[in-house]
Amino acid sequence: MSKLVSAFLIGGLFGLGIAVSGMINPAKVLNFFDIAGTWDPSLIFVMGGGLAVAFIGYRLVFGRREAPVFESAFALPTKRAIDWQLVGGAAVFGIGWGIAGFCPGASIPALGLGYPATAVFVAAVIAGVVVARFARMRLARPAAA
Repeated sequence: MSKLVSAFLIGGLFGLGIAVSGMINPAKVLNFFDIAGTWDPSLIFVMGGGLAVAFIGYRLVFGRREAPVFESAFALPTKRAIDWQLVGGAAVFGIGWGIAGFCPGASIPALGLGYPATAVFVAAVIAGVVVARFARMRLARPAAA
């Protein structure tokens, strides 16, 4: 139960941060990409603040703890190679973010605004995850002889 409460509180804090920073407004994000027009540099400060907090948090947690509070071990990525899946996923993420003005994390708190476009975006993200998982399973299977 504590794990669920912790996840709820941390998710709520993230959503509050996204809302306060204005990142639930796709126009604000799209204006960041409009360098020749109505450029809004505030996204740089939001990302920089997030990076600073994450850097300090990682240093504190990994320097003092052997395992997370609610798990037996940290779940860290072991793969270090830059492959087509990483580059392709990053490209799809970036293109989707640039077109829609939402990243998946910011779209969830933005659902609370009740805009139909946000629900369409979240549905498209879910569909993309399903299609990607299906494609990965198909590519991982050896061809039938």
